Amino acid sequence: MDTRRKYPRTPHLPWSPGRGADDTVLGASLPFEGREVVVTEKLDGENTTLSRSGMHARSLDSGPHPSRDWVKALQGRTGYLIPEGWRVCGENVFARHSLPYDDLEGYFYLFSVWDDTNVALSWDDTLAWAARLGVPTPREFYRGPWDERQLRALQVNTDVTEGYVVRTVQAFRYGDFQEHVAKFVRAGHVQTDEHWSRQPVTPNRLRSAR
Repeated sequence: MDTRRKYPRTPHLPWSPGRGADDTVLGASLPFEGREVVVTEKLDGENTTLSRSGMHARSLDSGPHPSRDWVKALQGRTGYLIPEGWRVCGENVFARHSLPYDDLEGYFYLFSVWDDTNVALSWDDTLAWAARLGVPTPREFYRGPWDERQLRALQVNTDVTEGYVVRTVQAFRYGDFQEHVAKFVRAGHVQTDEHWSRQPVTPNRLRSAR
């Protein structure tokens, strides 16, 4: 049985300047009121899912590519730790896209874990899974009660950061994704003249390699 799932599209926050004409944007009535949220860095890489039996990019029919070799090897080393029917989702930042990185903790940053009932684990459980698999999570900019004014005032250096992602710290079901996750993306975040996968791979740099 094929348990693969395409990672949902993340809606933009109303003040996100990087939204396109075909992007989903949350309305004025935001779903986070009264909830605890965590705000993490949005990394400029390729959305990637690992499972016990393999891996795929956001597109379920994604084929081999040199930029995916490192994460494929990661799945080979850690896949046995992932329960049957579960999915581990994160950002593959091995290849440079439009932002260069030279201080990465690793090439795969975990941001969500889905169990065999298609529920995204709580943020604290997600952090525990990252520790178990030995991979980093995106850096946290804020954690606490939802505060729109504070998030609107959040200072993000868009020269080195693509933006940020807001999610509730609680667990939630796949079908409720757009009530629990949203993003802020910098203006003009796609700066390459052609799709990155058709360019020669330029690896980002790890912190240990500096």
